[in-house]
Amino acid sequence: MTNQKTIQFASTSRDFSVTLNKRVNDYFKVEGITRHANSEMVIKTIFMFALYFVPYGIIVGGGVTGTAWLILLVVIMSLGLAGIGLSVMHDANHGAYSKKKWLNTLIGYSMNLIGANAFNWKMQHNVLHHSYTNVHEEDEDVSPRGVLRLTPHSNWKKIHQYQFIYAWFLYGLMTLVWLSIKDFTRIVKYDRNGLAKKNNMHIGREWVILIGSKLLYIGYIFVIPVVFTSLVWWQIVLGIVIMHYIAGFILAIIFQPAHVIEGTEFPLPDETNTLENNWAVHQLLTTTNFGNKSRWFSWYVGGLNYQIEHHLFPNICHVHYRKIAGIVKETALEFGLPYKSARTFVGALYGHAKLLKQLGVKPV
Repeated sequence: MTNQKTIQFASTSRDFSVTLNKRVNDYFKVEGITRHANSEMVIKTIFMFALYFVPYGIIVGGGVTGTAWLILLVVIMSLGLAGIGLSVMHDANHGAYSKKKWLNTLIGYSMNLIGANAFNWKMQHNVLHHSYTNVHEEDEDVSPRGVLRLTPHSNWKKIHQYQFIYAWFLYGLMTLVWLSIKDFTRIVKYDRNGLAKKNNMHIGREWVILIGSKLLYIGYIFVIPVVFTSLVWWQIVLGIVIMHYIAGFILAIIFQPAHVIEGTEFPLPDETNTLENNWAVHQLLTTTNFGNKSRWFSWYVGGLNYQIEHHLFPNICHVHYRKIAGIVKETALEFGLPYKSARTFVGALYGHAKLLKQLGVKPV
């Protein structure tokens, strides 16, 4: 990993950043609205938690016993699980849900409630991914990922030529890997490389939170069903795996096309450890929107199909992205900068698949 104390962005195109920030700030002032959550966001939060916990309550309460009904409830829980990740904890852990820090922290821990860990997510997503989007060995979202090659700067392996086929099956494992393995390896990594200390995080406290929340999760997702239902342990484990596999797949196919898609860029710092463009322009070059015309799609995915707006303004609640998107696009084009967008979600997935195939070809 490049030394994060010295990697820098160039000071070019500062006028774009200043102009864009002023226009977006003026929008909120003129409209007289907060940059944080509104009533729509509160309703969505309640809905997503209900989508997850109501089916859970029905299962634990013995409301249904038929296999088909149990599977249906597990599928609904998976939609709620992904929905909490996309639409609730994401904003909170970016500090965008509320102007009150304690409320962001509290809602952000909804990630721990569904099996993962907010601390690790903040380090990987907020600090590394948002700071150094698509930069090899800085952005862990695209850095060497075992049998996946997500950047042209990663080493090529023979198996990568088939990744455009098998990647889709691996995507479903995302949350399962997070809750069982990755959370533990990442907290050790961020302690050893100094990232936790640099961000003023008390690693001892984070270990207590991690272990405590994992035990809480295992308690309500596995132990309680074993004790209070007629289901046997392997049926419960199977249900948990199915739930996480569906949720993991949903999360992966929303996040991947935003940055790993045909036409995106993967900048590298020069010999002075400086990236070619300033941070805002860098986000435009490495980020793509998709499916912006579908309101229901935007609603469910927490506005993450407006990835450009999210990366430029991660501290603004996603319910406002649709409104500020026109400002961002107009300003980018005015300054001769790209504003990348796939018309549909399916089109974005196709673009992602094409890049997976391209990256699977052995470099000359």
